[in-house]
Amino acid sequence: MSLLTVSGLSKTFGGLKAVDDVSFTLAAGELLALLGPNGAGKSTCFNMVNGQLRPSAGSIRLDGAELVGLRPREIWRKGVGRTFQIAATFNSMTVLENVQMALLSREQKLFGLWTPASSHYAHEAMALLEQVGMSADAHRACAVLAYGDVKRVELAIALANRPRLLLMDEPTAGMAPKERNELMALTRRLAIERDIGVLFTEHSMDVVFGCADRMIVLARGKLIASGSADEIRNDARVQEVYFGTGKTFRAHPVLDGGDGTNGTNGASQGGRA
Repeated sequence: MSLLTVSGLSKTFGGLKAVDDVSFTLAAGELLALLGPNGAGKSTCFNMVNGQLRPSAGSIRLDGAELVGLRPREIWRKGVGRTFQIAATFNSMTVLENVQMALLSREQKLFGLWTPASSHYAHEAMALLEQVGMSADAHRACAVLAYGDVKRVELAIALANRPRLLLMDEPTAGMAPKERNELMALTRRLAIERDIGVLFTEHSMDVVFGCADRMIVLARGKLIASGSADEIRNDARVQEVYFGTGKTFRAHPVLDGGDGTNGTNGASQGGRA
């Protein structure tokens, strides 16, 4: 049985169909990349799964339970974690305190505390930081961390809720190639160890083809392809949408940033779907 089942998902803004009858599945322990050129509907689709947008039609089921109609916090409590393109942490707090806050939120203890927050869940927070390779920086303020390290802290925060499904919105945007590969290798390891399904959007094609188990491709709101790396590379509809030719993905200036950056600073900072 699939962990996530999306069926007939659609979203209309006025007369514009941003997402049009999209269906796909995601298994536990699997990394699924959601691809498409700018304006394809990726972010709209992603935000409907997260509950930030309500679909005009369709179904989103997590382990058979319907998510459509639930608020983002309700969806989060059902086991859906998320990281963002721009990392979201409390800069004035330490690394450890950021993760402790996430653990307190999971236990619904952010309000009504009679003891300092720093005294709660320190051991569990340190264990999460150990998993993402940030335990040595536990007592440093997030404000002084390198960006790649902030991304690791954000991943620990997302894991604090013990998610079954993890949504990652361009997880490697703004990162150097070595940091990108390390973060996604870490994500893959944790997904397998914790049996988490990962749905991610990404402009960096080296990340996508190096890490995704499967890929789905949107164009003008419609799902045009689904499959393995080789199947997506060789799909005529995908080739036409991206370049109108039979070139390989990695030769395309939009996907590779046009400057050898593989889209990390170029394409990923462009318009959003």
